[in-house]
Amino acid sequence: MASVSGKGLFISIEGPDGAGKTTQARILLEKLKSMGLQALLTREPGGTSIGEEVRKILLNPYFQEMTVSCEAFLYCAARSQLVSQVIRPSLEKGIIVISDRFVDSSIVYQGYAGGENLEMIRELNLWATGGLKPDKTFLLDLQAKKGLQRLEGKNKKEGSPGKDRMEQKDPGFHSRVREGFLQLARRDPQRFQLIDAEKPPEEVHQCIWEQVKSLLRDKKIAIIYE
Repeated sequence: MASVSGKGLFISIEGPDGAGKTTQARILLEKLKSMGLQALLTREPGGTSIGEEVRKILLNPYFQEMTVSCEAFLYCAARSQLVSQVIRPSLEKGIIVISDRFVDSSIVYQGYAGGENLEMIRELNLWATGGLKPDKTFLLDLQAKKGLQRLEGKNKKEGSPGKDRMEQKDPGFHSRVREGFLQLARRDPQRFQLIDAEKPPEEVHQCIWEQVKSLLRDKKIAIIYE
């Protein structure tokens, strides 16, 4: 597979809300570091001081009047800053970058689920990212209902004040999100790796790690400790 990220390796983890993306991204980061590799984890929206402020606006449950086109522009703005300030410089240094969500989330959430023009969202993000794509995207697939149940359980366990603005969308929206991701995976099977997120976290990680080891070999990135 031809690299799109230069010296480094760019991995994104996608999926519906509650699929376990953040958990798997953190586990993978620690695994890579334990192997003596340089790696960093970022998230969307966020990852920079500017992006984190945009995140607060996007996920604020009080901003229910926000239009889908406004969402698309805000996500794109945060992503542009993240790519310019963090992702590209890191990849140029040969660092492995893991992103908890990337462009595919905008195509799915604002496009497939939100009803905005898919091509317009793609073009907007093409400009914002300079055409940067992950070398590999792990799609954690989970039924929307199951994902929402997981979120409720997590919020109760952590004493969270409640769901953010995107998590509060109706069940039909979340079902469209899942189907949108599956459509993207079918259209680009070389980049996407579909993983059953119903499996225990340890098994999900093992599925991811087997693929990552292959990517490291392709990029000639040596594992110091095995």
